[in-house]
Amino acid sequence: MRKAFLCLLLVVISLAGCVQPKHDGANTRLTPQDDPRLHYEQGQAFARSKHFDEALAEFRKAGEAGYAPAQTLLGFMYANGHGVSKDYVQAAEWYRKAAAQGYAEAQSNLGSMYVSGSGMPRDYAQAVKWFRKAAEQGDTGAQSNLGSMYQNGRGVPQDYAQAVELYRKAAEQGNPGGQSNLAAMYDNGRGVPKDAAQAAKWYRKAAEQGFFPAQDNLGFMYLQGRGVPQDDVQAAQWFRRAADLGDASAQNSLAFMYGTGRGVPKDDVLAAQWCRKAAEQGLAEAQHNLGQMYEKGLGVPKDATQAAEWYRKAAQKR
Repeated sequence: MRKAFLCLLLVVISLAGCVQPKHDGANTRLTPQDDPRLHYEQGQAFARSKHFDEALAEFRKAGEAGYAPAQTLLGFMYANGHGVSKDYVQAAEWYRKAAAQGYAEAQSNLGSMYVSGSGMPRDYAQAVKWFRKAAEQGDTGAQSNLGSMYQNGRGVPQDYAQAVELYRKAAEQGNPGGQSNLAAMYDNGRGVPKDAAQAAKWYRKAAEQGFFPAQDNLGFMYLQGRGVPQDDVQAAQWFRRAADLGDASAQNSLAFMYGTGRGVPKDDVLAAQWCRKAAEQGLAEAQHNLGQMYEKGLGVPKDATQAAEWYRKAAQKR
C-alpha cells in the first residue's frame, strides 16, 4: 500500500467552517427598539444553547435592520442548515448584504461560495475580488484563500511568490490553513527555495491546532524523515490524529502503518478497518487497497466479488 505525499494545494473553503462574525465590542445599554445589536446578542445566546429556531428569528430581526454581523450569521445558518433548511442561495444573499457593508467575514465567506459555486455560478474572478477585500482588512482566512487563488491561477495569473506572501501573512497570525499551505510551498519549492525543515515547522504549527491536512502531511514527514528525524511511531500518531477527525488520506495512511507494522503492531484487521473508512469516503487509492485485501484475504475474508467491486470503484475515479 504505497501512499504518495500529499500537499495542501486547494482553497480551504469548507462552508461548515465559515468564520462566524465577531461582536464589535460596543458597551451601550440597548433595547430592541433603538438598536438591532440586542437582537443579535439574544440570537447568539440562543445559538450557544443550540436553540437554532429562536436564534434565526433574532438574527433575522437584526439582519433586516442592516446589522452586518447578524447578516453574516444568517448566511452561516442557511449555508449549514441550522434552524432552517440548507439554502445556499439565501446564504449567499445574506453574505452579500454584509459584504457590501465592508464586513470582512462576510466578504471572505462570499468569496468561498464563488469558488465552490454554491448559491451562484462558480466565478473565480468574483472570488478573488471578495477575498482581496477581506484580506486587505486583515482577515487571515481570506489571506490564505487568496494565496490559493494565486497558487492555482484561479481568477488571477498564477504567481507562487504572491501566494507565499499571502500564506505567510496568514500563517504568522496563527491561521492553520495559511500555515499548512506555506508548509506545502516550502515542501515543493514553489515561490521559495525547497526547505523540508521549514515545511515540517509550519505543518507542525497547523497540526498542533488540529488542522488535519497538516497532521497527515506531518505524518509523512516523519515517515520519510524529511525535515525531521525519521520516526515511524510519530508518523503513526499524526496519521491517527487526522484519521480520527475523518481525514480519508490519513485513514488510508494509518491502514498502511497497520498493514506493514510500522510504528504500530502489525494488525491486518485494523488495517482493513481503516482502509474501509477511507474507501467509503471515495478515496480511490484506498478503494484499490481494499480490493487487494479482499482478493488476498488480508484482515477480511477472501472474497473475489468484493475485491472486484472495490477495484471497479477505484477504476472509476482514475
